[in-house]
Amino acid sequence: MYNILVIDDEESITRMISMALTKYGFNVETTTDSLEGIKKFDKSHFDLVITDILMPGLDGNAVVRHIRNSQKRFTPVIGVSGTPWLFEDSDFDAVLPKPSSIKTMVDTVKNITRSN
Repeated sequence: MYNILVIDDEESITRMISMALTKYGFNVETTTDSLEGIKKFDKSHFDLVITDILMPGLDGNAVVRHIRNSQKRFTPVIGVSGTPWLFEDSDFDAVLPKPSSIKTMVDTVKNITRSN
């Protein structure tokens, strides 16, 4: 079973993603705080991280940079944003606009977890 970490400052978004992915058999942990998300990532094993880009404090670009500079740098990361032009680099394995359909999210997660 795959463990997924979802980081988004909007609790309704984390809840929706968690419910959808749990329905498809994924273990999902969520947080609405990017610093807490980095701490969870460092302390646990996740097969995939889904992060919003525009968040207070550390943004999603800082989250993906942290992951890419860690010992777990090969962990796939999906960026999700209503402002996709804020993606600074190509460190993300996939980028989804906000809003995206649940089907698009689930299909993207399945494709990434199958290839790893």
